[in-house]
Amino acid sequence: MQHIATHNRQLIFTPAIRIFHWLRALSILVLVITGFYISWPFLVAPQSSDVLVQGWIRFAHIVFGFLLTSITLVRFYLYFFSRNDIERRSFKDVLSIRSWVTQLKSYIWMGHLDKAGVYGPLQFMTYVAISFVALVICITGLVLYANVYHLGVGGLLGGVSDWLTALCGGLANLRIIHHYLTWAFIIFVVIHVYMAVWSGIRFKHNSVDSIVSGYDYHKDH
Repeated sequence: MQHIATHNRQLIFTPAIRIFHWLRALSILVLVITGFYISWPFLVAPQSSDVLVQGWIRFAHIVFGFLLTSITLVRFYLYFFSRNDIERRSFKDVLSIRSWVTQLKSYIWMGHLDKAGVYGPLQFMTYVAISFVALVICITGLVLYANVYHLGVGGLLGGVSDWLTALCGGLANLRIIHHYLTWAFIIFVVIHVYMAVWSGIRFKHNSVDSIVSGYDYHKDH
């Protein structure tokens, strides 16, 4: 018995994009948890213990902070120079008023979204905004790091760190900026997960699974 395919498969996310997506998700999760703990260290090791709880928490925060910084820089590079241009194609929709209207109408159940790339214009601008938030939070994190660790990378960043600290009005203000940007990440992640699931249900396609498999499926007309 011959089976006839009803959907066609399209590669939309390269292995690099998928790997960096999940590494970034892990980094954000660890950084949010450890960051809140550093601001309010509620765990205390027993007096007989040699375990430095705050030290290990700070160590994890630093490691994943450098990981997020590296991923952020690589993702900027991939957007502009990757051979796969499916993300860059989305910029065409940003310049089209019709694409904006189409996406907004699709969100209120008045049609389907027709995208030039992998993102609609609203998605694209949201991801651009959160990418720059990630860049700023990485920069403020590096400045905070350089104010504590004065050797190695901290030493190299010393001069720039002093200038940025003064520009922000002092170390306390810099920490507040870093903290507020963390909340921007938290809000984005909640909305991002909700919209990814909703989009898959609304438009009947492989919205969530595609960031795992890399493929999306569209009905063959």
